[in-house]
Amino acid sequence: MLSALVLTLAPLGGASLAPPPATIPAPLESPYQADMAEALEQLKRRCGSFFSQKDIDWKKVSRDFTKAAKKIKTDSEHLALLVGLLARLQDGHARVEPAAGGKYTWDNMPWPEEWRVPTKGPGFFLCRVGKKFYIREAWSSAAELGLVAGMEVTSIDEQSMKKWLPKKLTELAERRSFSSEQHALFYALTRGLQGPEDSRLKVEFKEAKGKRKKRTITLSRASATPNGPAVLLPGYTSLGDSVRWAKTPEGFGYLHIRRIQDDLLKELDTALAALGALETGAATHEDGTPGHERLPGLIIDFRGNSGGGCDHDAFAGRFVPRGETIPRLTNSPLASAGPAPFGGPIVVIVDGTVVSAGETTSGMFKEDGRAYMIGESPTAGMSSQKETVSLPAGLFQLYVSVRSNKRAFNGGRGIEGIGVAPHETVAFEPKDLAAGVDTLIKRASELLADYPWRAVPYDARDHGW
Repeated sequence: MLSALVLTLAPLGGASLAPPPATIPAPLESPYQADMAEALEQLKRRCGSFFSQKDIDWKKVSRDFTKAAKKIKTDSEHLALLVGLLARLQDGHARVEPAAGGKYTWDNMPWPEEWRVPTKGPGFFLCRVGKKFYIREAWSSAAELGLVAGMEVTSIDEQSMKKWLPKKLTELAERRSFSSEQHALFYALTRGLQGPEDSRLKVEFKEAKGKRKKRTITLSRASATPNGPAVLLPGYTSLGDSVRWAKTPEGFGYLHIRRIQDDLLKELDTALAALGALETGAATHEDGTPGHERLPGLIIDFRGNSGGGCDHDAFAGRFVPRGETIPRLTNSPLASAGPAPFGGPIVVIVDGTVVSAGETTSGMFKEDGRAYMIGESPTAGMSSQKETVSLPAGLFQLYVSVRSNKRAFNGGRGIEGIGVAPHETVAFEPKDLAAGVDTLIKRASELLADYPWRAVPYDARDHGW
């Protein structure tokens, strides 16, 4: 006991009988530890408003990553750890960037070697219907081996789907930041199927008559980027990066808004004019040219929309009758815009692949009371205002979400981490997929034929429809 005590005795003369104890220096903190400490503090301060909503235990995250930072020896390890940290934010926009003015650029970022391996997809995407999983689309390598849309997939890499999916979601969440459960799910069933180029994927599936078969697919050619609809309407016209248009067999207009790029409004105006958005059903126009049947309704499909940016009022104004202004539930009244605006009934289609500006533009139709929305799920919930966090080592910086976009949506909670939920959830019908029919486009056509007027504040019948 006594050996644990340090006693300093001062004699009458004031001289010390023993020297003062030596100061034990604190362990030196590495630049990587300093970066991590700053990152944890800054992310808590800037992104903390999302922690409760997204059920993030930041105290545990801080403990785990503070401990892990002590073991970091290289810039590459540090980069990988920061990527893992941002994955815990559950923020689809979050990313580690090269620090401004630092020694790294996007061309020489020290990604771990195993992250640099080229990847390919198997040539199919999946959809979940209840507790089962079906091939949503099949092409390239998968199609050549006999996989077709509508088949039930029972296992991947010799794991039942019940085991494969949770394992895949956990694996993806180690490195990727997902803003919501639906964001992660749709990624897993599409891009999550990709793997190292020339690796193999074992798939067990059921044919239409119930016979089980197994195939091994070499991942060598197929893209892993979701296209949007499961089946494109025949005779569609693609106008550029953002818009495709067609007419359904029932005569309804169809727009696929794939991206929100610079030419969106120009492409949209072209498509609306081609669809006859301004037609009134009169035999002749005011200028004496022949008239055509009025477009009875419009489907706007946002599935696969990867975002971008546009003037939101100019976009939404394309769906207000010419020369009119209509009220909105979450914003000020909206005036008509564009040369060929459409004022009739609209059904919007979304799912968990719709992100960022795709969510704000599609969401306005529902949240402002302009259209009826259907989808397999809410949108991804990846729509926010971002900031850049500098770190003291000057190697990397962090780009993260700090506030939600469209904060009036969802009763004042915004979009980030939530998404925009459809009025009606619609799952694919395997028999539709097998027949080359997109169930959601089919359902949208049914709704336009018998429109749910009571669910949509805007009533196109008051505007001539």
